[in-house]
Amino acid sequence: MSDPRYYMACLDLRGKDCLVVGGGRVATEKVHGLLDCEAKVTVVAPQVDDDLRRLPVRVERREFRRSDVVGRFLVIAATNIRSINAEVSDVAAERSTLCNVADDPELCSFILPAIVRRDPIVVGVSTGGASPALAQRIRSDVAELIGPEHADLARRLEALRPWAKSELPTYEARRDYFQKLVEEALA
Repeated sequence: MSDPRYYMACLDLRGKDCLVVGGGRVATEKVHGLLDCEAKVTVVAPQVDDDLRRLPVRVERREFRRSDVVGRFLVIAATNIRSINAEVSDVAAERSTLCNVADDPELCSFILPAIVRRDPIVVGVSTGGASPALAQRIRSDVAELIGPEHADLARRLEALRPWAKSELPTYEARRDYFQKLVEEALA
């Protein structure tokens, strides 16, 4: 079987019910990412780090149960026990629930890119799971290219979208209009 080709997408997680299985440093990192996108997060783990306990999440200090996946938009397995991560992945697959397993792309139905966030701009870098270290290096290089002027421009262009939709009749006319504005602003 060949390696998967991933379809890159940006998910709106506002208010979505998400599960993180694990209570350590990696789980804490994943929870921060979910909270940054306004997800509603539940953490299930027998032990939970203090940093994670202080976050605005629901914490259930116990072992993972198959029923924990029911009703979740997405699930992240972030334990250091592969058999538990594999069980979480299997249950999520049975329920057609998106699942990421930290540092184990073979068990994932989606992988997480290394991101640069300059709201509202988000740039994701992925090596398809081949090398998170390389993705992080590329992310750092890209971060140097995106400054506050890009974020300001994105907000100005966003404000123009309603006008453009009502005044420019076709997709092509809107595309050309915005491309011209971007070229002029960044020249």
